[in-house]
Amino acid sequence: MFERALERVFYFWRLLATGTCFAVFGFGGLFLFVFVFPVLHLLVWNKKRRISYAKTVIRLAFQCFIGLMHGTGVLRFEVIGRERLNRHGLLILANHPTLIDTLFLMSFVQRADCIVKADLQTNLFTRGAVNACGFICNNHGTEFINDCIKSLQYGNNLIVFPEGTRTPPNDQIRFKRGAANIAVRAKCNVTPVLITCRPKTLGKHEKWWQIPPVRVNFRIEVQEDIKVDQFINESVSETIAARHLTTYLQTYFSERIQHHA
Repeated sequence: MFERALERVFYFWRLLATGTCFAVFGFGGLFLFVFVFPVLHLLVWNKKRRISYAKTVIRLAFQCFIGLMHGTGVLRFEVIGRERLNRHGLLILANHPTLIDTLFLMSFVQRADCIVKADLQTNLFTRGAVNACGFICNNHGTEFINDCIKSLQYGNNLIVFPEGTRTPPNDQIRFKRGAANIAVRAKCNVTPVLITCRPKTLGKHEKWWQIPPVRVNFRIEVQEDIKVDQFINESVSETIAARHLTTYLQTYFSERIQHHA
């Protein structure tokens, strides 16, 4: 009886802590938009240097946010192979089980670039970071792939979720070809990152207050690079190569995620 009461107390604490963390995230984004990034824009005239500083600010802010969630007992996490992210010009592909996967990866990766939805450029709480960091918008058509390739060539670490959205509740991973097109056209090896969350939380169609009965545990595992040379051949077009790579990546992630599950 006492144990059940204690579990209930912890449940309501985690619910309160989760709400507090999301409130902090929103107000933090607003604070950066109103105060930090305008000052950075005034003090640093060189655009590339200003974007670099803005990305550093975001990385440190996300580290604080993840630390807050960890410290309040909302979640626990472990990172395996993190040293593989200490490079430049990486094409980092990850599965996307939860809402906060991006925050984890961007808190670990220096010079991180990412692809954002168009509505994040106008959202009051996110547009400051999106515009200050020069993140790539996914509504630019054919220019979108070129922007990604330029980011890699500049030495940024590009984070991409090939699913395009969070994994559905049935855990069926379905990759789009955009990530493979970037890898093939840029001739850039892929750095896979496997993300698992047990029990599930913040998944597709889930609200922030729909927390599981126990604390969640994240496992983030950075795998060895996948060489793209094996998919690029003079006898096949880039389109076919990207199709083959997409199939391979989908199978690769599906098998390993299922193994961890």
